[in-house]
Amino acid sequence: MLEDALHVPVMLQEVLDFLRLAPGQIIVDATLGTGGHSVEILKRITPKGRLIGIDRDENSLAICRQRLSQFKDSTEFVHANFVDLDQVLANLGIEKIDGIVFDLGISSYQLQDAQRGFSFQEEGPLDMRLDKSSYISAYDLVNNLNENEISAMLWNFGGERWHNRIAHLLVQERRNEPIATTKQLANLVMRAIPHRYRRSYYRIHPATRTFQAVRIAVNRELEILESAIRKAVDILRKQARICVISFHSLEDRAIKHTFRALKADGLIDIITAKPLTPDPSEIEVNPSSRSSKFRVAERI
Repeated sequence: MLEDALHVPVMLQEVLDFLRLAPGQIIVDATLGTGGHSVEILKRITPKGRLIGIDRDENSLAICRQRLSQFKDSTEFVHANFVDLDQVLANLGIEKIDGIVFDLGISSYQLQDAQRGFSFQEEGPLDMRLDKSSYISAYDLVNNLNENEISAMLWNFGGERWHNRIAHLLVQERRNEPIATTKQLANLVMRAIPHRYRRSYYRIHPATRTFQAVRIAVNRELEILESAIRKAVDILRKQARICVISFHSLEDRAIKHTFRALKADGLIDIITAKPLTPDPSEIEVNPSSRSSKFRVAERI
């Protein structure tokens, strides 16, 4: 059912306020998801406004076509990677936009689908592809990278303290059989971490950082982020804004550094000197929002 797939949008009111929406605008939701931000954006830019919704996940696009059906004449749904934003808009004949939002990471809808392989909570195939037509899956990386490459991936993209131990055990175990499921990977991570640290070091599940690292590598999430932000700023009208919501420190750091570089080049003003975070009332209603950070910049 549609209701089961709907993802609670993070920092929704902040997005709506900082975008300074008005009827007739062209707004891009570069990470459409299940449309939580977009449905509210459309209420404020229609009539005559236009929303371009981009997502790598065709399932999410299908949900949004249903959810946003009342706005179908004002919405373009595009199956693409947001790093190709410039080409997407060129294909639609759009030269400039009035605002753009990036809500990074994955949705609760994707996490809850065991067949997507994003979560260690339930058994599922080791996949983790946001775009299911992509060639490289988590299975490919975990079973084909060498020990040093796995160790570097876990440290660089997950900040995993026990990256060497985990990588060593993974390579040992895959000699016996491929690591094919989420539970297999999670159990191996648990085994690799010294028992006395499993509770004292981790306030989260011990496999969380490993799953984050593999997912980021599979989808090239950090690799494409700077390029996408630069392209977005390029096509903003003067005084139009870019809003970016991130969910871990590596993303936030990349956004911060990219914004600073664009400011030094005289292209933007940074509106949020420090990232905004959800207020306690939002976290209480939507606990998954607790790690989010929100940054805004304005085109000069």
